[in-house]
Amino acid sequence: MSEITVGAGTGDEALPLSEIVYAKLRKSLMRAELKPHERLKVRDLAQKMGTSETPVREALFQLAHEGAIEIRPRYYIRVRRLTLAEYTEIRDIRLQLEPLAGERALPHIDDAMIDDLAATHEALVAAEASGDWQTALQTNFDFHFGLYTRSGMPTLTEVLEGLWIRIGPLLSELYPDAHPTYSERHQHLNVLDALRARDAYALRESIRMDLMEGGRNLRRHLMELEQAEAAQTVTRRRRQGRG
Repeated sequence: MSEITVGAGTGDEALPLSEIVYAKLRKSLMRAELKPHERLKVRDLAQKMGTSETPVREALFQLAHEGAIEIRPRYYIRVRRLTLAEYTEIRDIRLQLEPLAGERALPHIDDAMIDDLAATHEALVAAEASGDWQTALQTNFDFHFGLYTRSGMPTLTEVLEGLWIRIGPLLSELYPDAHPTYSERHQHLNVLDALRARDAYALRESIRMDLMEGGRNLRRHLMELEQAEAAQTVTRRRRQGRG
């Protein structure tokens, strides 16, 4: 996990500490800086953030309420790992909402903004080529939300962020086990072309295809893991039955 600090000069001083901690943990989840089943210790987080344990605990309870963190008192606090069914449900919701966010952003996007998104995509491709998986994950997030946050729809953006705090950690399993593949060119390039052409239909379709193609190998990976876990459970029960 990357170091998170709550310091002076951040512009957040007027906010309650629990909200600052919550926002920083939320961002780490969305950017895949936290991994599935990663243990989170209140004392360690408080030390890293330079705050007391109370706001950290409050932030973690809020994230648990939102389905990103699971808490078992006296046992552990850890990042939730989505099942295949949960991931698929969230993907299906994203298939409806993310194209809408992209389309609504279109009137607010100028050429300079498109160039920024293109540079972000180039950084993603370079990170994948060098095996810098963490940078690849973070630039992928930056690409998507660099578009969605310009939709002029703060409620929609908040809903999408709520979905990404749950899937962000799971996306860390894209590399190297479920590397995104595309039938032709990278769908981000189609997104950029649609933005430059101001083509709302093409933009929606390229976002949809990015979600479908980019997550195809992750769904396969999750399916294989769950099948292996089910087989192990059957074997263990049989051994216990013989015992």
